[in-house]
Amino acid sequence: MEVPALEESPMCRWMAYSGRSVPLEDLLFLPKHNLIDQSLSAKSRETPTNGDGFGVGWYGRNERPGLYHTVRPAWNDFNLRDLAANIESPLFLAHVRATSAATIQETNCHPFRYGKWLFLHNGEIMEIAKLRRDLVMAVAPEFYENILGSTDSEVMFHLALTFGLERDPPGALARMVGLIEDIGRAHGVANPLWATVAATDGQTIYSFRYSSDGDAPSLYYSRGADDLREINPLIVERLGDKARAIVSEPIGVFAEIWSEVPQASLLTVRDGKIELERFVPKAA
Repeated sequence: MEVPALEESPMCRWMAYSGRSVPLEDLLFLPKHNLIDQSLSAKSRETPTNGDGFGVGWYGRNERPGLYHTVRPAWNDFNLRDLAANIESPLFLAHVRATSAATIQETNCHPFRYGKWLFLHNGEIMEIAKLRRDLVMAVAPEFYENILGSTDSEVMFHLALTFGLERDPPGALARMVGLIEDIGRAHGVANPLWATVAATDGQTIYSFRYSSDGDAPSLYYSRGADDLREINPLIVERLGDKARAIVSEPIGVFAEIWSEVPQASLLTVRDGKIELERFVPKAA
């Protein structure tokens, strides 16, 4: 079964993996219709090409995750292919970018990092030019100097840090969204946010699908390790029973193995366990 064309118009593609330590290439390169393929030919009719940069963040021997960012298209980066074959990780996030406004530069590539945390985003803060000043002014001083680029996504990350991401990840993400909506509507933007997000401390992945208008970009997850084995039989022995993945677009040729994350939902993945609950913005 071919992966169906997607009706909405996500501006990027991303994936998150948690499980036994595996070479990054096992999921980034080896399956059919993998994330690197999607950088050149995604199923979205609006943004089939995501060639404005690539990033991957992974956890290994140190608590602080490693990062690789490049403005080269992912499909044409031979350094990435070599790194992916030689780096192994039990948890990583990867992202191919199609920018709507922010400059194409390495500091604008996802995922973003603070301490042991990684964060990535697909979507948009609508009419960000009207809202940026108020949003940036809400970032706590201790996190402000960590903002290196110019994307709305990086501002979202630092707002979540400001609202307690390190202590209460679900609550911090909900308060971050609540602030964006409050500030947006105060500036006359009726539906300020359109997003799927993943944040992780190297142990747990927190991901949500939410849009102010109820029509967020697509997001899917694997229900168990058997699902991931279907996408690439060559890696069946390496993944382990606790392997789980979250993707913005199905990878592999069997789209039906992926479960869709419902609109306005928070997905939590830790040690092979999956929790799915309603995501509700909170007042900041």
